[in-house]
Amino acid sequence: MRTFLLACTVAALPAFASAQTITTDIVENHILPRFNALGASGQALSDAATRDCTATSTPLRAAYGTAFDAWIAVSHMRFGPTETEDRAFALAFWPDSRGATPKALATLISDADPIAQSAEAYRDMSIAARGFFAMEFLLYDSTISTAGDDDYRCQLVQTVAADIANLTQDIATDWQSTYAALLTNPTDDGLYRSDLEAQQELFKALTTGLQLTSDARLARPLGTFDRPRPRRAEAWRSERSARHVSVALTNLADLGERLSQDDPALQEELLAAFARAQAQIDALDDPAFAGVANPVSRIKVEAIRSRVEEIREIASNDLGTSLGVASGFNALDGD
Repeated sequence: MRTFLLACTVAALPAFASAQTITTDIVENHILPRFNALGASGQALSDAATRDCTATSTPLRAAYGTAFDAWIAVSHMRFGPTETEDRAFALAFWPDSRGATPKALATLISDADPIAQSAEAYRDMSIAARGFFAMEFLLYDSTISTAGDDDYRCQLVQTVAADIANLTQDIATDWQSTYAALLTNPTDDGLYRSDLEAQQELFKALTTGLQLTSDARLARPLGTFDRPRPRRAEAWRSERSARHVSVALTNLADLGERLSQDDPALQEELLAAFARAQAQIDALDDPAFAGVANPVSRIKVEAIRSRVEEIREIASNDLGTSLGVASGFNALDGD
């Protein structure tokens, strides 16, 4: 009887996953599929620009939106291949508080600079004139999208798109060929010396994504009650600001769920907090956060930020303690 009771007790105990198992799960089911999607969508954007470089082209804008979504889905992974050669900033130079992107593009177009003739040469261009925000100006800004010679501007659209394709595919390739193994197989003399160090990197990615969403995607357009800043919203020209918050939350929730899998109660609490934030952003009928300038409607955006801050607190305090890690410094610190 005692043996039977012991067997029942053991069977009833939860099967806790090791740090290495959790890391492998995240790499295989969260990171790699998303970076593969990023690489594929970057190439699809380049193909669409080759077929039709017109700023108002519906297929081109759709491909742009899909690729930008794919970037937002991994924008919290600010380590490894995304940081090599400043690829993350080359893909998404934002915030751009000094307006460097429109200035750089206007100069290129005005001078008909031959650097736009090839994506290889364009790698040496300032990051302000590269990536998704440069493409947003070329497709959605009323001044930049109509400036200069039509043929040159077409070439520039195609080259920026090809550059995005190269960047996204380089990142995906590096993850597949090298970095996934570094993260899942720590060694004494490797980049990660233990499973705990690898897990801390992933926890830091979660807190980085939450910080970016709260402090940049939401706080920047909110500004202050007396001085709201709707045109500081991310991708407001293409009316993607609220969508970026939604996409970010969806993908951060997946990462948080995987990181908290050894603590069902904490996992439930964390996912419930994500669901509350997601419900509020889904109900918001304000794609570019223009409503932050209205005292009544700005309350809705403030409420979303409060929900994200709630998630940050749960992640930083409870999840960090559960995992035995701290967020540490990240790529956003000091910006």
